[in-house]
Amino acid sequence: MNNDKTIDVLNSLVVINNDRIEGYETASENTKENDLKTLFTKFQQTSNKCQHELIREIDKLGGKADGGTKASGKFFRAWMDVKSALTGNDRKAILTSCENGEERALEVYKDVLDDDSEYLNNEQQKMIKYHYNLIKDDKNEIRKMQNALELAS
Repeated sequence: MNNDKTIDVLNSLVVINNDRIEGYETASENTKENDLKTLFTKFQQTSNKCQHELIREIDKLGGKADGGTKASGKFFRAWMDVKSALTGNDRKAILTSCENGEERALEVYKDVLDDDSEYLNNEQQKMIKYHYNLIKDDKNEIRKMQNALELAS
């Protein structure tokens, strides 16, 4: 197995988790609602867990973890800032922005599982599937909150 390619693949997931962490920091800063702050902190913890596990795996392979974010993450954070400012901390708008960010994270994970699994051993694939499911659970939690908002209006 090609360690360099494996490290690159794992780093793509580190970066998307970095994006999630920063995105949810932005979301938390831009809401006054305590339940959303709690939710966003939980989502940051999900990404911190995923990020640490990925970094540990990269370290085992002798690689260096990527500490940056992608342009897509920067756009997500900027869009959250703009959306919050324009909507006056509109709960529905913030949740929609978060859901869009979750979709992007899930796409990256799915692409890795579908297109790059040849570079991953069984344990790495298992870890990535686990992370995918954690993020999917977070997205489902956002969807539930959105549904509750729709029912209340």
